[in-house]
Amino acid sequence: MGPVLIFAAGLILYLLFSGLFTVKQQTAAVIQRLGKFHSIRQSGLHFKIPVFDTVAGRINLKIQQLDVNVETKTKDDVFVRLKVSVQFRVLRESIYSAFYELENPLEQINAYIFDIIRAEVPKMRLDDVFIRKDDIALAVKEDLEAAMNTYGYSIVKALVTDIDPDAEVKIAMNHINAAERQKTAAEFEAEADRIRIVAKAKAEAESKRLQGQGIADQRREIARGLEESVEVLNKVGINSQEASALIVVTQHYDTMQSMGENSNSNLILLPNNPTAGSDMLGQMVASFAASQQLGEEMKRQQKELPAKKETLKLNK
Repeated sequence: MGPVLIFAAGLILYLLFSGLFTVKQQTAAVIQRLGKFHSIRQSGLHFKIPVFDTVAGRINLKIQQLDVNVETKTKDDVFVRLKVSVQFRVLRESIYSAFYELENPLEQINAYIFDIIRAEVPKMRLDDVFIRKDDIALAVKEDLEAAMNTYGYSIVKALVTDIDPDAEVKIAMNHINAAERQKTAAEFEAEADRIRIVAKAKAEAESKRLQGQGIADQRREIARGLEESVEVLNKVGINSQEASALIVVTQHYDTMQSMGENSNSNLILLPNNPTAGSDMLGQMVASFAASQQLGEEMKRQQKELPAKKETLKLNK
């Protein structure tokens, strides 16, 4: 009896220990009895009937991530590769569906992502794909959530982590951006040149205005000085004509002296007899009078011209 009891005790201990099993945290075990679903065991130590019960599989309840690379075409006929990262998890209340409904859940999620991306991106131009990548990610999450919830999967987040157009397209885009920046730089440079030209023109105009004002002031002071000189000469018995002739002669000799001080100047000698000043003044007055008379004659002729034309028309 001794060996039989020992064998029986050993068999009982073997069956007992072979029936014990553990389930890790954030994991669920699916138990089948004689090939049929029996129960779901959560994390901890559990017992199953040896031979009759088996662990059919274990489900990971953590958040998982699936990276999918999709190549598709945009609305403007540019081929682009997108990397979509989908974070998902198995719902605790739907472990049965997640385990028994889908044969290969990752491949099926991958197929759904391909279908959604190739339905959304062809509606957009390449620039819009970059700008609206969050809208693409949101469409993936919503459509995938609606499809996978039936099978016990929850979509936590969907991200478009990379957008990679064809190499030639990227080169062309870089050329376009470079040309646009050069255009902007040229516009700024032209604007700066315009500002410089306007500022220079304003400065020159102001300089001319001040120069003209200076010349006008100078001539005004000269005229005032001449007037005062004539008054002083009148007081000592010299009439206005003689005083004007004297001033002209004085300025004449002052001019000759100033020109003689510069060795590189050219000197033109005018008549220097005692009546030179009076003669020069008389000639200037006669010239001014003749010019004035000629101007009045031209004005009179211009006024009479329409009347003569009218007379000629009537005679014809």
